[in-house]
Amino acid sequence: MTDLKARLGQVQQQMDGLLQQAVDQLGSLDARLAEAMNYGLLNGGKRLRPLLAMAAAEAVGGQSEQAHSAAVAMEMIHSYSLIHDDLPAMDDDDLRRGKPTTHIAYDEATAILAGDGLLTGAFEILLEDASLQPGQQVAMTRLLARAAGAAGMVGGQSIDLGHVGKAMTLQQLEAMHRGKTGALILASVQLGAMAVQWPLPDSSQQALTTYAEAIGLAFQVQDDILDVEGDTATLGKQAGADMALNKPTYPALLGMDEARLKARELVEQALEALDCLRQQGGETRLLEQLARYVIERDH
Repeated sequence: MTDLKARLGQVQQQMDGLLQQAVDQLGSLDARLAEAMNYGLLNGGKRLRPLLAMAAAEAVGGQSEQAHSAAVAMEMIHSYSLIHDDLPAMDDDDLRRGKPTTHIAYDEATAILAGDGLLTGAFEILLEDASLQPGQQVAMTRLLARAAGAAGMVGGQSIDLGHVGKAMTLQQLEAMHRGKTGALILASVQLGAMAVQWPLPDSSQQALTTYAEAIGLAFQVQDDILDVEGDTATLGKQAGADMALNKPTYPALLGMDEARLKARELVEQALEALDCLRQQGGETRLLEQLARYVIERDH
């Protein structure tokens, strides 16, 4: 995983510059709001979703740079969701990536507005990419909106909040996480590919969808495992938070050993899905490395 760690470091540095540029480009009537947006956005995230978008661009024969606006938009949406997710009315977290959450560093109202600014700004960034055709922009924006909305991430978050302390079947848990976590991971992969090929061929679409859905669930299984086994300093957020809130998790439903096995099986599914793209001459090494990273990470 040495190559991947080096690439992650490069992308994190590159994305910090692109994200700062994006916030500057959006402009703000209020300096404190812009500061809070930057705080929630530029606080040392893994940048997994931007890297997935860039890797998908390479997998369908393009260059990672072609997916930059998609990568920025995805990270802005992801960061907005974390700012809001940490609020007292939702998960009520004090730490995010080892730092005080946005509402702690500023205040609740500013945190809400900072999230709103990042959410709406993501669509503006995507729609202002002059390298994309108008129809391509519309298709990508529609996909992003659906992934981030009630049919995707927001819907999954709502189910999550509504089931604190309540029993949930494995099927229900997977459906929730396909929305809460998986929808943006899927959108990252799809948008990165669509930035290169539009319309995206059905074979590529199916391969990328299978891959992204599998690693999206694997990511959540690993998150649940880390919530039990990780420590606060390494995780950068409060360890045991899900257990404290009595949230349904994969270890709680399956047991720790079966949860680990499920994560490995999902990664194997993801890797198999890439065969189609490899046969078409796509560069899939980065997607392969990212699939393995999902269950090998410690935060």
